[in-house]
Amino acid sequence: MNGSIQLKPRERKTLLKHYRKASDPAVRLRAHILLLLAAGHPWNQITALLFTSPRTISRWKERFEHYGVEAILESSRGRPVVLGVWWVAVVIRWVLAKTPRDFGFLRSRWSCTTLVLLLWEEHQLEVSAETVRRALAREQVVWRRPRPVLGLKDPQYEQKLRKIRHLLACLPDDETAVFEDEVDLNLNPKIGSMWMRRGEQAEVVTPGNNQKRYLAGSLHWRTGKLLVSSPGAQRNAKLFVAHLDDLRRRLRCYRHIHVICDNAKFHDCRLVREFLARWGHRISLHFLPTYSPQTNPIERVWWHLHEEITRNHRCQTMDELVGLAFEWFGYKGNFDLETSIYPQALAA
Repeated sequence: MNGSIQLKPRERKTLLKHYRKASDPAVRLRAHILLLLAAGHPWNQITALLFTSPRTISRWKERFEHYGVEAILESSRGRPVVLGVWWVAVVIRWVLAKTPRDFGFLRSRWSCTTLVLLLWEEHQLEVSAETVRRALAREQVVWRRPRPVLGLKDPQYEQKLRKIRHLLACLPDDETAVFEDEVDLNLNPKIGSMWMRRGEQAEVVTPGNNQKRYLAGSLHWRTGKLLVSSPGAQRNAKLFVAHLDDLRRRLRCYRHIHVICDNAKFHDCRLVREFLARWGHRISLHFLPTYSPQTNPIERVWWHLHEEITRNHRCQTMDELVGLAFEWFGYKGNFDLETSIYPQALAA
């Protein structure tokens, strides 16, 4: 039949083997095309069955007739890959270390089209946007959402951290230290990833009218025990002072309590100073470096609280959510403390 081919028994056996077992889908397609041609199927039937084109059938038929089965079964057929050449390294350096503004573009982020234009302007190299995208993908450079970080840093960062390390390392047995911070609970849940079927987006029903409660908590340096006070309607000095008074009563076995906290304005205001004027012999405040939430170990506890309790929660009332949070606090018990920033061993 016109347009068909003739296969020897050995060639047909080889093609059948690769059609059934080859790991490369392109090789399986070529083998399938030749087997159908040898069986006498018309080209329009092959194109409809394999979702290919007459041009593809013609190319692999001619290659088989000129070079044999071995040429069909090579995985590296087609246009040579141009990745790994010098310009790929240049593009990677641009996207990782530069911004489009550095080259005069009125853009904040790179696009493949912008990189194509820059390659032509800088090196008179003509490539397509899709070629650039594939080059970046093969070099494990992917399009993802970045993580925001604070650009500001406390100029006294090391000095403040060194004082806190020294305080923790030299604590007498009748004194203790806690890391304090506040966390907010929202009735409208924070949304986090969850399992769902591909192509279907799961739903998290929210009450609609959001309510907030704030909890003040402290992480005990010696034991890792979390001490949380009653929730408040606002994150303010009144909530902070109530928590300090709660610490004074709950840690009465210690002569003095060192409270290590961040630099929120209400941590150092008139109401707090009035409390310390009365109870300064029992409680003193130590402030962490500014713009450095990673220096407070209790931040890890709040992160776990959100990951395990508040994200995608189904609570319909604030009382239910607060009760669930306190149940989680009691279930967790003690927490591991961050030791990379505060490497001193926990006091006995």
